Amino acid sequence: MGGAHRAGMAALPFCLLLMAPLAAHGQAAQRGGASAPGGPGNLPTWTPASKDGIGTSITTQSKVWFTLEGGILTEVYYPRVDTADVRTLEFAVSDGKHVWIESRDMRHKLVRLDDRSLLFRQISSDRAAHFTITKTYATDPERNTLLIDVRFSAPASDALYVLYHPALENSGYGNTGFSEAGALVARKARAASALVCSSGFAETANGFDGVNDGYTDLMLHRRLMWRYARAADGNVVQTARIASPAHFTLALGFGKTPERAIAAARGSLARGFAAIRTQYDAGWAHYLERLIRVSPAYEREFELAAMVIRASEDKTYRGAIIASMSIPWGYAVSSAKPTVGGYHLVWARDLYEAATSLMVAGDVKTARRALDYLYNVQQEPNGSFPQNSWLDGKPYWTAQQMDQDSYPMILAWQLGETDRTTWEKHVRPEADYVLEHGPATQEDRWEEVSGYSPSTMAAEIAGLVCASAIAQKNGATADARKYLETADDWASHLEKWLVTTTGDLGGPLAKRGYYIRIDNNTNPNDGYRLDVHNGGGMWDERNVVDQGFLELVRLGIRPADNPIIENSLRVIDETIRVETPYGPCFHRYNHDGYGETFFGGPWIGQGIGRVWPIFTGERGEYEVALGANPTPYIEAMLHFANDGGMIPEQVWDRADPTSYNFVFGKGTGSATPLVWSMAQFMRLVVDAQEKRIAEQPAIVARYFLDHAPAASLGLPTLGSGSGTRR
Repeated sequence: MGGAHRAGMAALPFCLLLMAPLAAHGQAAQRGGASAPGGPGNLPTWTPASKDGIGTSITTQSKVWFTLEGGILTEVYYPRVDTADVRTLEFAVSDGKHVWIESRDMRHKLVRLDDRSLLFRQISSDRAAHFTITKTYATDPERNTLLIDVRFSAPASDALYVLYHPALENSGYGNTGFSEAGALVARKARAASALVCSSGFAETANGFDGVNDGYTDLMLHRRLMWRYARAADGNVVQTARIASPAHFTLALGFGKTPERAIAAARGSLARGFAAIRTQYDAGWAHYLERLIRVSPAYEREFELAAMVIRASEDKTYRGAIIASMSIPWGYAVSSAKPTVGGYHLVWARDLYEAATSLMVAGDVKTARRALDYLYNVQQEPNGSFPQNSWLDGKPYWTAQQMDQDSYPMILAWQLGETDRTTWEKHVRPEADYVLEHGPATQEDRWEEVSGYSPSTMAAEIAGLVCASAIAQKNGATADARKYLETADDWASHLEKWLVTTTGDLGGPLAKRGYYIRIDNNTNPNDGYRLDVHNGGGMWDERNVVDQGFLELVRLGIRPADNPIIENSLRVIDETIRVETPYGPCFHRYNHDGYGETFFGGPWIGQGIGRVWPIFTGERGEYEVALGANPTPYIEAMLHFANDGGMIPEQVWDRADPTSYNFVFGKGTGSATPLVWSMAQFMRLVVDAQEKRIAEQPAIVARYFLDHAPAASLGLPTLGSGSGTRR
């Protein structure tokens, strides 16, 4: 605008200054075919990570995944489970005088409609209960379409609007939205979406977030005034009024082009929601038939956990199971660029946890696909594995984690994948890498600090024993001996390198010795000042503990009644255990900074680490190994789940809910569901039922705990002077 025009505008009253651009919006929108001005719109973000439900068809033809949170649809992924294409889809109601936006003005309820399917229903209503919106979600097993069956109970004068916020190709910027042939279409270079309605749209609009989007329009006018036909290259919101809102189906189709997206959506509408729901449910019920039966008290959550893990597997890169369909504290994370991985990435560690849980539950096929993915997509030429990666194996973070470099060897042995090709192409380079770079690690399992870690060393030792057996089976006796000798040697130094007798924790117990979280240099008594990162501060390493040493028990390297293990648990219980209203839970370690701020705000590089359900599960597995009762730990994990049955990464650790309304013992803003949490629950239920650590590599336990002759285990015989067994 020119200077004279700006001066003229400045002379108007403030209220008219506000109204002038709004009037211009309305006039432009009425001319037909107009493009929305004011792009690209607000800085885009993702949504909260506290998902109430997730879903997808079990078929590989349908490459669409959805998430639910706070009463609405949040991120939808297509065509891979590491690529978000939707921010939100929700509804608004207007009676001409007032407007209710679903996510902020309504009450919400979530219902699982079928215990043997990922079928969820959301029910939203105003506080006075004048209207109710009931939504049921399913993906078409034969197409790239998400369907939402909607029933709207309200006075006849109330208008219902759908507000759709696309974020194609993992970014909120660069989207172009337009209305075409009764559909709301969004596109980018390699992906498009199309939203269509079985009862039709009475009117549509496309605008830029925070500028002329449907939210702003409805809040100002109580109806659509800015009916722009197009909004190009920005943070786009698409809006439509439902023509006949009493009962209808929305179809959100995806494709490489707008034409394919429209065809998918209309094809699914033609089949009808009832037929698609029946096929969707039947697929999941059939999947569950292959699983073992568990106690009725835990069956519902056990089967849900299996479905969540299985649903988190990609359908192009088979075997790739992501950590979570969420972006931790996503509402505070910019989506301006397509580079945000959140937790929809693959960690070899989390994939191992998922694979072993499915393996012991009876789904060996998926576990085998996971191993195949690890070896044929993620593994580097030098035998190592990336810290984490996109589904195609491209590293996201690039630090070295020696536990992740060891777990695939264990999984290969557990699954009986000991053939020559597996040995020569995968296990040998992996074992050689661990031999050359271990036992210290650039980062421990919490991806923060370097040194000698009990949990990392447990994985390395167990991995090398498994690699030794695989080498011996393939006639590589020299390699087998080398791996076993190293495993023996590292196991013999565990207490010397990792147990302090001069720490300050545990009072009189300290002198008996306890495992520290990580040691920088094999001297656990030197008082090294450890930076725990995430704003947690610098601390004497002797006084920072975690529960990672329990991996020595789980993997069969130390017995559950080992005095140092038992003493370390007493220190843990005094230092990082929290009794929640649902049962015990534990911090990752004391002074952890990965969690909400003191007042409950999102983690943005520092905060206060909250308690993690996976540690409740790990402690329960220890109780199983000890021959004790794990029930309190199973019950705690069961009740940490939200209304949709999703078990979170972290739960709130104090009675004060802060202004964020957290619930003591329920999920925080980190990640829900965490696949690892769901997997840990599954394994604990199986372990409790079988009264043993079902996923424990038996060869490791027999070697270290039972002292079985090496030859009887298919291992090389070592000299009398080596190892902790002698």
